[in-house]
Amino acid sequence: MAAPSPSNSNSLSTSQTTPLRRIMLASVIGTTIEWYDLFIFATASALVFNKVFFPSVDPLIGTLLAFSTFASAYVSRMVGAALFGHFGDRLGRKSTLMLSLGLMGLATFAIGLLPGYDTLGVWAPILLVVLRLLQGLALGGEWGGAVLLAVEHAPADKRGLYGSWVQIGVPAGTFLANSAFLLLSTLLSEQSFLAWGWRLAFLVSIVLVALGLYMRLTMTETPTFARHRQQVKDKKIPLANLLSRHWATVLLGGFATLSIGSSFNLIAVFGLSYGTQTLHLPKQEVLAMILIACAVCVVLLPLFGTLSDQIGRLPVILAGIIAEILFAFPMFWLMDHGGLLGVLFGFLLMMTAFAANFGPIATFLAELFETGMRYTGLSICYMLAGVLGSALTPVITAWLVAKSGSAASVAWYIMGASTISAVTLLILSRRPQPRNAFAA
Repeated sequence: MAAPSPSNSNSLSTSQTTPLRRIMLASVIGTTIEWYDLFIFATASALVFNKVFFPSVDPLIGTLLAFSTFASAYVSRMVGAALFGHFGDRLGRKSTLMLSLGLMGLATFAIGLLPGYDTLGVWAPILLVVLRLLQGLALGGEWGGAVLLAVEHAPADKRGLYGSWVQIGVPAGTFLANSAFLLLSTLLSEQSFLAWGWRLAFLVSIVLVALGLYMRLTMTETPTFARHRQQVKDKKIPLANLLSRHWATVLLGGFATLSIGSSFNLIAVFGLSYGTQTLHLPKQEVLAMILIACAVCVVLLPLFGTLSDQIGRLPVILAGIIAEILFAFPMFWLMDHGGLLGVLFGFLLMMTAFAANFGPIATFLAELFETGMRYTGLSICYMLAGVLGSALTPVITAWLVAKSGSAASVAWYIMGASTISAVTLLILSRRPQPRNAFAA
């Protein structure tokens, strides 16, 4: 889908508001912090939580339980998308983003202080799930607001680029999360790392959150929403309005985005677990391969975002999904037969496909909805994809490998998820879109 035609209402100068560079910096810093908080949990699920919070069960069962705890946040992300989306569409983007970031920081800091199973018994994993749910609630409101902070300030012919900058938060947050664990596991003994070292990665998050809150404190409301608030007096309930008028678009948007979570978690979560537990490769070196892949992704995302401004969103996103299908088996063949270098090349193949898919998708989803329901619609689409793809991928892939003894079953799973995304994306692109979606 090509970007909508520029409208006069969105070509206002931003000189009266916050400078665009500061807006982009605040957006990417905020989302990076949120995804850092999310992915240190994911990394800890693969390396630590099965020993600290589920030590009395079989290692495989412990890993599955840890990944299930990781997945629990995706349910609360849907609640967060509806809750924060409501206030974001009624009251504004800025205040909602401040609240979501603060909630994420407090939940992550508390996980770093949470005693393990040896101290609290069964209450330890229960409290871990509660804090994980709070993380999900916060992220459900963060991503959509950060996207709108960028694209509702952006010139009409650069929305793909500005939206892709927000997407950098995912690989950047993963890079920071894995760097933290790589540093701690390298400097500390295995015993010290499991006893207390892993907690430092969670506790330091509070410093990053303070930085993000400071950056956003001076942000102004987006011009698009400011005009909407002035012109539209009859404020309907955004969620009810969305589901009554655009429920099909929401469902299709969620399924069209399904493969994003599956392909990324294939690298960042399952790839780490598979590389260390099945292939028995050194933990630090597999983490290093993920870091390299994430660094490459940071560079690729704005390139694909810019390309979507030039040739349209649909061709770029669809090319990424097709590449995910084509690269699924080669990725695992490289991991199984190529050693650490094969792991790196396999990760880079899938990360490139992911970047083409992920870079333009934020702007693509934002352009599906009118201003008064955009925060809610955008957030629910993306979080629905998280429930369908990201939440279940680590659990399903770990189970598939345990049952089949082969990564081929995981490759088929990724290919299936990507095929569903491709079909629903094509259906969605042929549906009528809101006229002048970025006008009030």
